[in-house]
Amino acid sequence: MNEIICPNCKKAFKVDEAGFADILKQVRDHQFQEELDNRLALAEREKQSAIQLAEATVRHTLQEQLAKKDNELTSLKSRVASELAEKLAQKDHELSMLKTKSESELAAKLSGKESEIAEMRSKLQQASISEQLKVAEAIKQIEKERDTLSNDLKLKATETQLLEKSMQEKFANQLMVREETIKMKDEEIAFYKDFKQKQSTKMVGETLEQHCEIEFNKLRATGFQNAYFEKDNDAKGGTKGDYIYRETDGAGNEIISIMFEMKNENDETATKKRNEDFFAKLDKDRQDKNCEYAVLVSLLESENEFYNTGIVDVSHKFQKMYVVRPQFFIPIITLLRNAAMNSLKYKAELNLMRNQNIDITNFEEKIDSFKKGFAYNYDLASRKFTKAIEEIDKTISHLNKTKDALLSSENNLRLANNKADDLTIKKLTYGNPTMKEKFEGLSDSENS
Repeated sequence: MNEIICPNCKKAFKVDEAGFADILKQVRDHQFQEELDNRLALAEREKQSAIQLAEATVRHTLQEQLAKKDNELTSLKSRVASELAEKLAQKDHELSMLKTKSESELAAKLSGKESEIAEMRSKLQQASISEQLKVAEAIKQIEKERDTLSNDLKLKATETQLLEKSMQEKFANQLMVREETIKMKDEEIAFYKDFKQKQSTKMVGETLEQHCEIEFNKLRATGFQNAYFEKDNDAKGGTKGDYIYRETDGAGNEIISIMFEMKNENDETATKKRNEDFFAKLDKDRQDKNCEYAVLVSLLESENEFYNTGIVDVSHKFQKMYVVRPQFFIPIITLLRNAAMNSLKYKAELNLMRNQNIDITNFEEKIDSFKKGFAYNYDLASRKFTKAIEEIDKTISHLNKTKDALLSSENNLRLANNKADDLTIKKLTYGNPTMKEKFEGLSDSENS
């Protein structure tokens, strides 16, 4: 045991060897740290001094180099200035000599040019006199030709007036004849228009329906090979139309369908029918026969310019309905058919979507059936699985308890082992002088 006196309270206390070594180590560490800090501070001051010295040295060197460069630059400027002054004086001398030489040469050339100008002036005067004589002769000749042309012009003007008068009389006669011809043509055109209407009305002994059917059959083999155009004989809805036109593509998709109604005016009837009187019935027939369009081929209201303009769209009154004269029977089919051909692709896609929807519906029904069966089997399996999980949880709980008991016994054994390792003779004899004396006697006997 070591005795230590506290520097503050001046009391003595005893410390064992381990505690004394620890205190000694702390004191040494403290002294080492203070010495290390002092050395680091000294090294830092030396480093700052070295840096300041190096900066002063570099600054002095740079100042010397700068002064040297300034001297060199001053000498260079003076040398360049002297050289430029010498060259400038030389150029001024050359320029003065060149001016003197140029003035003498210009004076000689100027005298020569003045003599040439005098000669040219004399020649120009002589040429001017001769030109004046030639101009006078030319003027006389031109005046003579002018008089001749003036006489000829007067003669031509007289002939032109006579010719214009005869031509005016001739064109006046031709104009009268043309006006009479135009009048005859207008009368003929009006006659043929009326004749055409009469011919359309009578259809050369045929009915309007027969005429339309004949016109269609003329083009059936070439333009309407996949088309159906027959009379509507189905009156189960109470009424029926005149003709139904349907056309499909190679895959059986319907391109277009039209319900036709033909109306021919009878001149002997007392009351005249209007086209509007048949719109409602035609629309009903179209819907009953599931047709897309409705067309009224009519000779009614022959004086109405609204229906004489061509193909008339009356869809503002009834959906997808048109009124045409017989001469537009084929054009209306072609027009609607071409428009439908553009939408054929979308109709085919629509049919494909419908078929796909049917397949999807069947597929969904199969999925629902599978879901129901799977849910029933899943419920049974889930209950059994839950029961098995509960049994496993019980087993796990039991094993965890066993594990905790084993870990607890292991911890107790570890503590006992640590206590056995920590047991020494010093600890056993501490505070027990009898046992200490026995052990010391035993060790002495072993040594002897």
